[in-house]
Amino acid sequence: MLHGFLNIDKPQGITSTDVVRVVKRNARQKRVGHGGTLDPMATGVLPIALGNATRLLEYLLEEERKAYTATLRLGITTDSDDVEGAVIAEAPIPPLDPALIESVLSQFRGAINQVPPQYAAIRVDGKRMYEYAREGKHIELPARPITIEQLDLLAWDAQQLTIAVDCSKGTYIRAIARDIGALLGCGAHLTALRRTRAGAFDLSNSIGLAELDQQPEVFAAALLPPQAAIANWPLINLADAIVADVRMGRVVQVDSQAERVGLLDQAGQLVAIAVLREAGYQPIKVFAAEE
Repeated sequence: MLHGFLNIDKPQGITSTDVVRVVKRNARQKRVGHGGTLDPMATGVLPIALGNATRLLEYLLEEERKAYTATLRLGITTDSDDVEGAVIAEAPIPPLDPALIESVLSQFRGAINQVPPQYAAIRVDGKRMYEYAREGKHIELPARPITIEQLDLLAWDAQQLTIAVDCSKGTYIRAIARDIGALLGCGAHLTALRRTRAGAFDLSNSIGLAELDQQPEVFAAALLPPQAAIANWPLINLADAIVADVRMGRVVQVDSQAERVGLLDQAGQLVAIAVLREAGYQPIKVFAAEE
């Protein structure tokens, strides 16, 4: 069985679950999962966990920072805030110039409150928002706090903007498109979305799904170690003498003050996730030695 992560560059038009299905088929194993859903229209970084790396998906999903490039069509509003929705309003686009665009984008940078789109996976009274939307029911949702670390204009013309967004988890890029359109007074919707980074995974070390599907032998070269999911944590190599103790769940002393760490053996294989206690670091997830 393979253990580790594939950093897939998801193509447009398929679901994240479809990607998992392709990886399962090529890896010939069932223990496969993804690290953060991308809508079918979106492309880009989709971490896929195999084998014991699936136990680390919870840490990948809690990563605060994600980055995207997005294209917005101005003057047209849809019910889903993206190109797949029904058009519900059209309005003339004001004459654009860099100063006007910057004055709008500047209002989104930093800590802000964002109202999620009507077509969202958020549950309200046990039912997902998009289920209400498909029934024609409008649900008022409270704004939620998010942080936009960076928001830059990449390109623009008379009808559309292309932006780069570095944001906290829970940010809806569709909602940013909607709200930019509202501030411009013409409405807008998302026409293209590409995730360029999710935690420690970015496009620079991604692999295309078609390449993986057509050349299963690339698995070995493309597979990243399980600790790729926690690459932003302290990773500590253990002395050989205490590896067995850690695998038995015993508290160990290591040179760190971080709340949690990844513990590796001298070969660089992940041994455990450990959290800081009064007596030292307590293993909370232990990984068997790979054959």
